[in-house]
Amino acid sequence: MYAARMSNLPPYLFARIDEMKAEQQKKGTDIIDLGVGDPDLPTPDHIVTSLCEAAKNPDNHHYPSYAGMPKYRSAVADWYKKRFGVRLDAGKEVLALMGSKDGIAHIAEAFVNPGDYVLAPSPGYPVYRTGTLFAEGRVHEMPLTRENNFVPVLDDIPKKVAKAARLMFINYPNNPTAAVAPEGFYREVVDFAHEHTIVVVSDNAYSEIAYDGYRAPSFLEVKGAMEVGIEMHSLSKTYNMTGWRIGMAVGNAEILAGLGRIKTNVDSGVFNAVQHAAITALRGPQDCVKNACAIYQERRNVLIAGLQDLGFDVPVPKATFYVWLPVGDCMAFAAKLLNKAGIVVTPGVGFGSSGEGYVRFAITRPAERIREAIERMRRIDE
Repeated sequence: MYAARMSNLPPYLFARIDEMKAEQQKKGTDIIDLGVGDPDLPTPDHIVTSLCEAAKNPDNHHYPSYAGMPKYRSAVADWYKKRFGVRLDAGKEVLALMGSKDGIAHIAEAFVNPGDYVLAPSPGYPVYRTGTLFAEGRVHEMPLTRENNFVPVLDDIPKKVAKAARLMFINYPNNPTAAVAPEGFYREVVDFAHEHTIVVVSDNAYSEIAYDGYRAPSFLEVKGAMEVGIEMHSLSKTYNMTGWRIGMAVGNAEILAGLGRIKTNVDSGVFNAVQHAAITALRGPQDCVKNACAIYQERRNVLIAGLQDLGFDVPVPKATFYVWLPVGDCMAFAAKLLNKAGIVVTPGVGFGSSGEGYVRFAITRPAERIREAIERMRRIDE
């Protein structure tokens, strides 16, 4: 019944986690869900108010622009200039997305021919792989290991693969490892992309979720990056707008034109009222972002202290709302937490073969629930 390409697609990790969680809930288990990275904090009031006002305007009820409202693209360009010092032509170098997943899922269809390679981090966001498979490309995993600070070693990519590669995905601050890009890494990526004529796609969705004074850079800050790549960004994590489906791709105009050509054939753009709300978010006060980071930092500290007290050797993340815990057999560990303690975590192998041996905790639940999760873990083996 299904097309042959369907046999190449793995079940979407988070959908399977939802099924397992539902099975436990049917048994009456009180679930503490530290699995999927969906913020529990509400969208700030001023953004919600902006949406409500815009939704009442009949002018916003028609088909939106495929590329995004000019006012929205200008707000994105201004935000990038203020935040990263990156200058963008709002008309050619900014494209509205229905969240960064939209762009990540479709970019390979514009640049990858059947059999071409796509370089993707492992562990990494699963859509890097699935988007490649839809385009009938081949994924070459770039291992992210603790020994290399969860940064790919570009020299380890076989020359034959590099020659046949069309795209490279990079993602810092990183999901799922919570690693940040070391100084000089983006320079290496730009040089590698120039040498091998590869399109770079930087996934920077977590840049604003940072702690201890850390400020994440943009890939596009590096000289030459605009010549070889684009950056995907999203309002989902920054402003707690995961369900709103609004983001942006910025950077090289020719690359964005290719992505835009795919999107004009598969969707009809982002609801204008949502774009108006996004403008409010980008141009409005940013205290809400600082407040959210303070809440996540408290939760991070509670979880890290608890895990260390239980004897785990766990890195302290500078960014994202994830904690990447080394555990051995990740599937067995995740199943044990769910079945014996009612705690949902994400097995690392779901993010790629190099994720084996880890689980990901998402600190998207209140500190009290995280403390309770630690106590449940403590009681498992008592």
